[in-house]
Amino acid sequence: MKKKLFTVFFALVLTFSLPLTGTAEGKQPFSDVPSEKHFAEAVNELAERNIIGGYPDGTFKPGNPITRGQAAAIIVKLIGLDTEKVKDPGFKDVTPANGYYKAIAALAEKEIIGGYADGRYGPNDPITRGQMASILVKAFDLPRYDIPEYESPFKDVKPFVSHTPNILIIHRLGITAGTSPTTFSPNASITRGQAAKLMRATEEAKPQMKTLQGSDFGWKKIEWFNDSEKNPGVFKAALARGRDTPAGYTGDRLQLVPLKEGTGTLSFGEGSVYFPNEVKHKKYYVHVKKTDGAWELTLEETDELFPTAAALEMTLEQTKQVERVALSTMEGEKLTDDATFNYCKPGVRDNICINIDKPGLYIATVRYKDGEENRYGIEAQQNTAHFYYEIRTLQERTTHSVDLSNDEYYSVKPGHKIGAFNIPEGSEQIAVVTREKGTNIFRAEAKKAGTFEVIFPDDRVHVYPDSAVYFEGVKIEVRQLGTILHVTVWPYLNDYWM
Repeated sequence: MKKKLFTVFFALVLTFSLPLTGTAEGKQPFSDVPSEKHFAEAVNELAERNIIGGYPDGTFKPGNPITRGQAAAIIVKLIGLDTEKVKDPGFKDVTPANGYYKAIAALAEKEIIGGYADGRYGPNDPITRGQMASILVKAFDLPRYDIPEYESPFKDVKPFVSHTPNILIIHRLGITAGTSPTTFSPNASITRGQAAKLMRATEEAKPQMKTLQGSDFGWKKIEWFNDSEKNPGVFKAALARGRDTPAGYTGDRLQLVPLKEGTGTLSFGEGSVYFPNEVKHKKYYVHVKKTDGAWELTLEETDELFPTAAALEMTLEQTKQVERVALSTMEGEKLTDDATFNYCKPGVRDNICINIDKPGLYIATVRYKDGEENRYGIEAQQNTAHFYYEIRTLQERTTHSVDLSNDEYYSVKPGHKIGAFNIPEGSEQIAVVTREKGTNIFRAEAKKAGTFEVIFPDDRVHVYPDSAVYFEGVKIEVRQLGTILHVTVWPYLNDYWM
């Protein structure tokens, strides 16, 4: 396989170097923050760094709500944001005379905070726990993990609410466990002590990561990515989407978080995830190792594809009786009489799998211990945007029948003999349909791909009471993969309400 090498190397280092705190030296900066409180260490450490302060009487008042203005002032110090050259944020209740003006303006310019729909910021409003979660994710640029809402342990964190994704992110990173095992209380105000603990926990929990910009590749957007095709768990990718602004789209970013040493794979692209081969895309090996406590992550661009498992469906008992598998091209050229196979269950059905390492059409012939054989068509398409081929398989079945007196899903009444049946003209090019004499058994012999219905004009049966579903005949479907045909016959039900 052709391989292009384009290696990006970087060392990720922790960005916070913290001095010894007052707590470590036995000092208690605030008279109302005893050392046994769960937030004491965070409060004392942030105070030692002049990130937060107390009141003139020597107290911190950890149980008081923290306001949106106070939170802004603390956050800009935490992340080292320049507050000297700022633009007017445009909030009608935040003027340059406001003590928090510069902090609010700096954070608004970086899109870390926003205001209310009526144009206010509400600097004196208590900040809620949900708002704080969103501010922390944006301020510390935490990985924007797309966490399914069904994985949320919090009953009060609802889907389709703006802060929900960020609440789940800080929970996933271990920054907070919520107000109880099943509640986060997103609309409750947060106290000064709680805020200090959350902020310090965010500093400590922020993972080291590498960020790829869509603009690095000349793209407007990154629409999809796949970080789990091989060796998932070496790193984790997250997509931070941009926003539409009057100045244009702010751009998408792909965040790569190293997790353990090893080599994984990453593919991503600009266009639709449903048609990845038709748009711009990139594929990389992702090499991760740790040296002297710092992660090193190397990207190696490639166009390689891996051998891909083709699943041959059969019963569980049949999988135990397979003797060997032969593989040939669809044209009949023998490739091997003894392909390596193993039991696999990629879905709900039992299979054996063989690996395909080149694109094309194949026939796999499975021989069982009793001498019987089954043939399967295999199609391997080159999926250039991913690391594996797109595989389609089809078991050969040239004839099939249904007994309408004893069908698993629908049967006529006991003793009833179906009368006339109408076979569509020209349908014999798809399958030849016959009926066993004196029975309700209909059989089809496949000829080529297609579908049609055989209608029973005298036996239209109402299937379900209070419905418009009628049993009207049998349906024949023939699927085809190369020269391999698979035919199915089953009762034809028609829903007249659809």
